[in-house]
Amino acid sequence: MRRAFGQVVRLGVATGAVSLLAASRWRAGKVLVLAEQPVAGPGGEALGAALRALLGGQDVAGWPLTVVLADELCRLWQVAPPPGAARLPDIEAAAALRFHALYGEGPAAWQVTADWHSTEPFFAAAVPRTLLALIDAVALEHRLHVVQVVPHFVTAWNRWCRAIRPGAWFGQLHDNLLTVAAIEGRQLRAVRALQVPPAADHYWLTQMMGREALLLGLDTPAQVQLCGALPAGLARPAGAGQVGVVRLDTGQGDELSIAGRLAYPGSAP
Repeated sequence: MRRAFGQVVRLGVATGAVSLLAASRWRAGKVLVLAEQPVAGPGGEALGAALRALLGGQDVAGWPLTVVLADELCRLWQVAPPPGAARLPDIEAAAALRFHALYGEGPAAWQVTADWHSTEPFFAAAVPRTLLALIDAVALEHRLHVVQVVPHFVTAWNRWCRAIRPGAWFGQLHDNLLTVAAIEGRQLRAVRALQVPPAADHYWLTQMMGREALLLGLDTPAQVQLCGALPAGLARPAGAGQVGVVRLDTGQGDELSIAGRLAYPGSAP
């Protein structure tokens, strides 16, 4: 396929499926689904086979590639820098300690990136090194240039964080996983991943947001502004005293499959 100026390919990677979309830097929202492929089972071997089947026969050699990872494959957390921190190693150590406290292991097997800051809390993300190595290897086989690997939540946060209203929290909903950013004022306080049951409604959301707010010492948000297709129970209006929902990306990628929606938002390469 002939590549027009500014065109890129986006690869969506989840545990159950992978997808490949062609998009343009200059025409936001204009995408072409090139292929989708189920992942036959857990583990790197099955994912590698799915990626190779997805890219096989695609005429995209030489294209820049943005990779969007499902949040279930990543770890996202907030880090408070230690008092008096002045060097990057001090801040990296604080991120590693917080990672260990949250997940019960060190970050050696994970590639950690963050908006490093010495005086204010910042956001960090980690991706398995084995997954990154697999993506790099498959991309090299098909002569693709990986320009970005990013968690799904981060793509949505970067795009919509300025639209979040006072008193609201932010969320990314995809394939029954809700990744929520707890916000105090204009500051990100924590990121939580919640499994969404099929019958989820505003009562369920209110209970979950109340629990997270209590754990963080925050007020329960008035609403959650989120991206992603809503289950029927959350698409209805909220009742009195319940946490409401506002969808930010209505009509954007709604015609795509669950796999396609993962790669749809991307981030500007």
